Amino acid sequence: MRTTLRVLLVDDEAPARERMRQLLSAFEDITIVEEASDGEEAIEKTLALKPDAVFLDIQMPGCDGMEVAASLPSPRPRIVFCTAYEQYAVDAFELHAVDYLLKPVSRARLGQAVARLRREPRTESSIEQASRSAGVWPARFLARTGTRYRVVPAEQVLWFASEDGITKLITAGGHAWMQPTLNDLEERLDPSAFFRVSRAAIVRLDAVREVHPQPGGNAVVTLSDGTKLEASRRRLASLMEKLAG
Repeated sequence: MRTTLRVLLVDDEAPARERMRQLLSAFEDITIVEEASDGEEAIEKTLALKPDAVFLDIQMPGCDGMEVAASLPSPRPRIVFCTAYEQYAVDAFELHAVDYLLKPVSRARLGQAVARLRREPRTESSIEQASRSAGVWPARFLARTGTRYRVVPAEQVLWFASEDGITKLITAGGHAWMQPTLNDLEERLDPSAFFRVSRAAIVRLDAVREVHPQPGGNAVVTLSDGTKLEASRRRLASLMEKLAG
């Protein structure tokens, strides 16, 4: 007996979601748990529902499908891209997509994708590792404020902090909370844009305004909003190299 695969459908066009829903209804081991009409909603529903697989459109308002796949924290669902455009196929497979379907999707071609989903083991780091190797880094971050999610562009982030094991995202306008730990987040961030200055903080390099070395070998880092953070002694040399370009 096959294990049921819980699937999230993501497409900004309702007729496309309806067609995929009809096509997938032919597979007894596929259960559609929810649908999303844009990238931000896709991220939010993936975090909430933890589907086994996501059938993911690429060109959508807000976050596109590539950004969604690169932004999801571990454990990640298996990804099947569904798009009308051929030119993203190489990038999709560099992200370890299970399959890449061109619209309009035929029943036979969908059957091949479902067969691959059944064979593909779910691993927590496959897309994350592939994202790093392909140089695909999150351009936006999903963070919670109260009961609502915010999508924060990477260029608005000043720094990330770890408080009681929870990751805090800080911008000039306030803060929000994220699911990944600081260690997990560090693995996902673009190393040319972010740097971990201590066990408790990661800064966006463009937000650093001053570095004041201290007698003990550490330093005080001043950000664009006036925040002062400690940079540990063992990370200081690397930080200065990064800031020097």
